Amino acid sequence: MHSAAAALAPSSLLLSQMLLLLAVASAVPDGGCLTKCGNVEIPNPFFIGANCSRDGQIDYICNSTETGIGANCSLGGGFNLTCNTMESGLKKPFYGDLEVLNISLTMGYVRMLNRIISQCHEQLTFHTRAVTWREDDGPYRYSDVLNKFTVIGCDTLAYILDYHGINSYQSGCVSMCRDEQSIANGSCSGLGCCQTSIPKNLTQYTVSFENRSDNSDTLRFSNCSYAVLLEAERFQFQTSYITTNQLMEINDGWVPVVMDWAIGSETCEVAKRNLTSSYVCVSAHSDCVESSNGPGYLCNCSEGYQGNPYVSDGCQVFALQYILDINECDQQSNPCSDGICHNLPGDYRCECPEGTQGNAYNGACITAESQKLSLAVKVAIGGGSGVIILLLCIMCLYVVYQRSKIEEMKRKYFKQHGGYELEEKMKLQRGLNKFKIFESKELEKATNHFDDKNIIGRGGNGVVYKGVLENQVVVAIKKPKIINEDLKKQFGTETLILSYVNHVNIVNLLGCCLETEMPLLVYEFVSNGTLFHLIHENENQAPTSLDTRLRIAYESADALDYLHSKASPQIIHGDVKPSNILLDMDYIAKISDFGASKMIPKGEKQFATLLQFTHGYIDPECLMTYELTYKSDVYSFGVVLLELFTGKKVISFEESEEQKSLVSTFTMLEKQNRVSDILDNQVKLEANIEFIQELTALIKECLKSKGEDRPTMKEVAEELNGLRTLKKHLFIVQHNVEEMESLLSGLPNDNRANSNTIFNIERRLTRRSNIQGWL
Repeated sequence: MHSAAAALAPSSLLLSQMLLLLAVASAVPDGGCLTKCGNVEIPNPFFIGANCSRDGQIDYICNSTETGIGANCSLGGGFNLTCNTMESGLKKPFYGDLEVLNISLTMGYVRMLNRIISQCHEQLTFHTRAVTWREDDGPYRYSDVLNKFTVIGCDTLAYILDYHGINSYQSGCVSMCRDEQSIANGSCSGLGCCQTSIPKNLTQYTVSFENRSDNSDTLRFSNCSYAVLLEAERFQFQTSYITTNQLMEINDGWVPVVMDWAIGSETCEVAKRNLTSSYVCVSAHSDCVESSNGPGYLCNCSEGYQGNPYVSDGCQVFALQYILDINECDQQSNPCSDGICHNLPGDYRCECPEGTQGNAYNGACITAESQKLSLAVKVAIGGGSGVIILLLCIMCLYVVYQRSKIEEMKRKYFKQHGGYELEEKMKLQRGLNKFKIFESKELEKATNHFDDKNIIGRGGNGVVYKGVLENQVVVAIKKPKIINEDLKKQFGTETLILSYVNHVNIVNLLGCCLETEMPLLVYEFVSNGTLFHLIHENENQAPTSLDTRLRIAYESADALDYLHSKASPQIIHGDVKPSNILLDMDYIAKISDFGASKMIPKGEKQFATLLQFTHGYIDPECLMTYELTYKSDVYSFGVVLLELFTGKKVISFEESEEQKSLVSTFTMLEKQNRVSDILDNQVKLEANIEFIQELTALIKECLKSKGEDRPTMKEVAEELNGLRTLKKHLFIVQHNVEEMESLLSGLPNDNRANSNTIFNIERRLTRRSNIQGWL
């Protein structure tokens, strides 16, 4: 019996195949319309025979054509296809200019080729439009399940847009590259490649590229960007798509995309009312299924049947009296995975084994205990995730709150320090165009958050930091160290005053920052330290020449004279000292630090009740009267001159108690005609008695107790310029003396004596004429 059954099996299989072929053949209408183009099957409703009506049930568009695949005997619209012969001789189906790869009746989709949109760096336009279908009532919708909008490139932002109809849509993604090594094959998560989902009922779209930045690092290996809507499962990213033109070379720049299709725009309920007109589920044992993507419906064969529901008798049972039944449970691969498979006519059913429950069709059968444990794990994970998300939300809200609070404080300080008024002045007065209002974050970045390593000076009013701006300009940034209203006023005054000061020997003010509790001032950076450093911390360098000292003294005096008489309004510095005289690489002097500066309107006096002075340089008259005058700067400058030409500090704790004040020491030695005792050795080496006497007289005049007895800064500058001229003449005379002495060395003693007498008279007359010329 077993042998007979075995002999019957082949014949049963052959009979089954023949019956199935007969059933399918009976479902294909006559009329000569193509049912296949090349290797692609063209099932109804994508083809209709020449007989354009089927028993009066369906009205189709009908006109004879030789090039169409039933082009005029189908449902019309998007169901009309053409069969084109390619250059290679192969035939391929097309809808318009889009190649059709395959058609699924059961799933209700058509797979086509979609064009890749590209943008290369040298292109001048950055928006590319790609509209596939415009018919709102057409059968096609891009599959929101199988397709994804994909962007490939470096530093690329592309959008997918749909503005037609009532509901507009816009989405996109960003693809970045740090370098060529940061991208990897197969990964499309944002590095070199990114993807985003699309909504349902999308019939057309536009691709728009954002203007790509000129990043030379990425342009070196990636010149083009691409965007396309494609079937996600059939796409695998390759790094060569970034570095070469390989993506556009594959299939000439076309990739698969899945289009969901549906019949008409009616629901199944409405379509069934028109059984004699537009309803196309004509086969017996067929069901109407609502479209899951947009309007319309599909036709499927009923459970246990297979075939084409769009033609009469197109749905056939799997088993003709069970002869044609295929036992899915006997297949090598169990369709129920770990579940129990039960064969049914034309179908099968999966059940979980006893003691388990779940979805047997996908192998998710688990025991009750495991299910409880799994539920507990899910609850725990869900609860933990919820707590983490909650904490992250709280942290984000806190960060946002803190940032808004900081921004509010910045606006408060900006208004408090007169920022809005300053902005208006900068707009109205062209002279302030060079002046800039800096943001606090810009200066924090320039100084590495005001790191102590960047401190280059400390004064009575604050600390000065070295900073490097984003444009690589090196600046000096003054920040207060004492917070009080007086200091705020000093900073505001300083900003206003220095905005108008323009002198080669005065440090330029580049701008200010008003977003902090105390305003910050940004100066040009003077790179060679201060006069204090040159005088007292220059041990490892050559001694400073007398000419250099005289030039520095003159330039400083000339700058102070500018502040006193030529600035508008006139300015009293109020804190003249060597550490406030900066030097550039050529030892050009620049007056700085106007922390105690005061504007003096004409006819008014300035009381120094709130000023901060440096001990040793204070005008003694100012201490008694509390009145700050131009002569206060003259006194302080006299101390600077004394310090410059003696090389000694104004207050010295290394000497005896009686000699700790340099001014007191000078006063005592001047009365004894012994000033040369405290002069710097280099000064004594280059100067003579006459020069020392003139210099001593100038310093003495500056240091007089009463301000009215002191010279003006203009007179001081003129005296110093005269000393520079005297120094040059002394050098010439000395040189001539040496030459004459060498010439007279061979003369008799009497003649030599007479010549020396003549020369001494000439030298005395020369000195007197020179002195009279600049006094």
